[in-house]
Parts: sequence; structure tokens; C-alpha cells
Amino acid sequence: MDLTPAPTLTLHVNGRPEEFAARPSELLVERLRDGLGLTGTKVGCDTGQCGTCVVRLDGRSVKSCLVLTASAAGSEVTTIEGVSDRGGELTGLQEALRQEHGTQCGFCTPGMVMALGELVENTAPGTAPTEPEIREWLTGNLCRCTGYHSVVRGVQRACAAPAPSAADSVVPAAEGR
Repeated sequence: MDLTPAPTLTLHVNGRPEEFAARPSELLVERLRDGLGLTGTKVGCDTGQCGTCVVRLDGRSVKSCLVLTASAAGSEVTTIEGVSDRGGELTGLQEALRQEHGTQCGFCTPGMVMALGELVENTAPGTAPTEPEIREWLTGNLCRCTGYHSVVRGVQRACAAPAPSAADSVVPAAEGR
């Protein structure tokens, strides 16, 4: 039995540094949920097949039930709790999924938002990926409620929406008085 203390690791979670000691076998999903209380990252299958545990690791969507915490040391991790810094407002993707009824029971939604968010971010503004492209991105994210049709429509809506311009945030002088 090795009694050597575990080394201190640092993760940057949702923009904040977190320091802790982790067992060599600890999974990132365990650290996020149990160690940091970020329960939006779900545990579904523990085998990487359902996608409920998807987070962004250095900008790429990964299944956190397949990542050892120690291997993520020094990385930037974004969970569903960290996707918006706008005072709790929904992101464009989240709002589009809501409008298209792509959330239903909601258990799979955080993982889908994390995975599909990467697709939305990498799609040219004002264009939408095709249904087959979106379904390819959905591979590995299981949903038992939606049948995926409403999720596909939500992604297309989010991608096709024009990006807000600087003029959209300016209040005309007559309205501001």
C-alpha cells in the first residue's frame, strides 16, 4: 500500500483555478460532481456511451467519465454551469433548444449543449449545418425523450440566427431617456 501523498493538481474550471489532491484513478466527472459540486455534469452509463458527462476540455468536447483527473491537470474545463457569463441567461443554443422543445426531461441536455456548442461555435455565422452533420455530432449522446428531431431543429435555429452586432446593444438616445 503506497502512502505517498497525492500531488496537488490544478484545473481551471469555468474560469477559476481549483487546486486539490486526486487519487490516480479519479475520473474527471467525479472531481466535477463530488469534489466541486458541479452536478450539471451527469453520470449516466460510466462507459462513455451516453454523453451525459460531456464537458469542454481546452475547448474540445470530451466525455468526462473517460478522462482521469490527473491527465487534465493544468487544463481549462468548462461545464454546463460555465457556458454563460451573462447573469444566467440562456446561450443561443440553449434558447433554440428550448424553443424547439429539444430538452424534454433534460437529463441529457447538459451533455448535448456541451457537445453541440462546439459545433455551433465552429459554424459560420448565419449558416446552419445539415441534418446529417448535426446527427453526426450527436453520435454518442443518447436521448430517450426527443427522438433528436427537435434537437436537430434547435441546432439549425441556433446556427442560422444572425450574430448580435455592436449596434444591437446600443440604446438609441430617445429610448434611453
